[in-house]
Amino acid sequence: MDDTDPRTAEGKVLMHFTMSLDGFVAGPGHDMGWMTGDMTARPGLVEEYTSTTGAVLGGRSGYDALPGARPYGDWDGPVFVLTHHPEDAQPAPGITFLSCDVVEALGIAKEAAGDKNVEVFSPTIGRRLLELGLIDEIDLHIAPVLLGDGIRLFDNPGGSPVHLDHVGGEPRAVVNVRLRPRH
Repeated sequence: MDDTDPRTAEGKVLMHFTMSLDGFVAGPGHDMGWMTGDMTARPGLVEEYTSTTGAVLGGRSGYDALPGARPYGDWDGPVFVLTHHPEDAQPAPGITFLSCDVVEALGIAKEAAGDKNVEVFSPTIGRRLLELGLIDEIDLHIAPVLLGDGIRLFDNPGGSPVHLDHVGGEPRAVVNVRLRPRH
């Protein structure tokens, strides 16, 4: 399967996640330990994201699981954490806690990003922005692992389906993935 074209800085709003094959972006309690080990991204992928990302918008639960963690290891751009309780958040350099609605939070992140992209690192915030028509793309890296439990990419019981077009290929094409269990 071919990867999409290299990421560009176009002022887009992206939901960006590595996701397990069964749809989880984090394990129980926002555990990210499953992403370590022998999973590798294509060469240059991390550099594409670090050079095209202008700001990150995340949620408090994910932040509390990894307080002060920086996206991509050492990326030094602004990170905004949306929370109902900024007063009890653990501060860290380059992290700004926001207590506002998602549209205002996105506006703040977009202003900070300039002409670069805003990456949304919270499935809850991403879902709300998607409902409001404010997500430009969903960027997924499907990891060859089944978690069985955790934080889903998209969880909207009783909601309507969200139809998506494939970027860089046939718009309504099904993406085929063939994997084998390790024994």
